[in-house]
Amino acid sequence: MVPRAVSRQGAGDQEFPCVRPRTSAKIRSMAHHTALTDELVEEHTILQVVVGSRAFGLAGPASDTDRRGVFALPAPAFWRLAKPPPHHEGPLPEQLRWEVERVCGLGLAANPNVLEVLHSPLVETCTPLGEELRELTPAFLSRRVADTYLRYADAQFGKAQRGIDRSGTPVWRHVMHLIRLLIAGGELVRTGRLVLDVGEHRDRLLAVKAGQVPWAEVVEWQRRLSAGLRSALDSSPLPDGPDEDRVENWLVSVRRRSVGGA
Repeated sequence: MVPRAVSRQGAGDQEFPCVRPRTSAKIRSMAHHTALTDELVEEHTILQVVVGSRAFGLAGPASDTDRRGVFALPAPAFWRLAKPPPHHEGPLPEQLRWEVERVCGLGLAANPNVLEVLHSPLVETCTPLGEELRELTPAFLSRRVADTYLRYADAQFGKAQRGIDRSGTPVWRHVMHLIRLLIAGGELVRTGRLVLDVGEHRDRLLAVKAGQVPWAEVVEWQRRLSAGLRSALDSSPLPDGPDEDRVENWLVSVRRRSVGGA
C-alpha cells in the first residue's frame, strides 16, 4: 500500500498534521454502519507488520507469516450506540488488525502483543498516521510491563504444568514462546528497549520447541528469567507509568482529523 502524502510534524508536538478528510458522503455513510469488511479495514489501515517467529528470528521453512496491524476508522463510525468491532481478522491467514483506540488502550496496559506490533522491524504498511503511532511508542512503555509479562508467563506455565500432569507433555511451541517473552521482557525492563529478535538464545529456544530440553531445565530457566526481571525493576530506566495524556491527545487528534477538524 502506498502511504497517503501528508504534511506532518512529530507525534509528540502540540499541533498535529492535517490530513485530507473523507468526502462528506463517506462520512455520513460511516455514521450509519458498524460492520467491518475487509475492504473497509484495508482502506483505513495505518500500520501492518509481521510478528511471530519471523520477527523473533525463530522461523523455519514451514513457519506461518503472522501479520498484525492497526486501522483508524473515521470518527462518525462511533457516533451511534452500536460501535464497530475493535478488531478484524483476515482476509489473509494469520492476519489480525485492531482499531486504533483499542491499540491505545492495550498499549497503555502494557499488552505484550501490541508492544511487539509497535516494535516489529518487519513493516509491510505504514502510512503517515502509522509513523506517528510508532513514534508514540515510548509513551506506552513503563514499569507496568514487568507485571503484564510476568503474569502472562506465570499463567501459561501453570497451564503447561497441568498439561504434563494430565498427559505427560506440554505444548512445547507455547513453552518456547513464553520463555522468549520473558527474555524480551527482562531486556525491556533493564534497558528500556524492546528487541524482538532472540539473537543468541535462538538455538536453545528451538531445542525447547522440539522437546529436547528436559522440563525441569525449562522450569529453572523460567524461574531464573522471572527473578532477573523482578530484580531489574528497581533500577529500570522506564517510568512508573505510561504517558496517558500524550497518547490520548494523539488519539483525539486522529479522530478530529478524520472529519477535517484541527
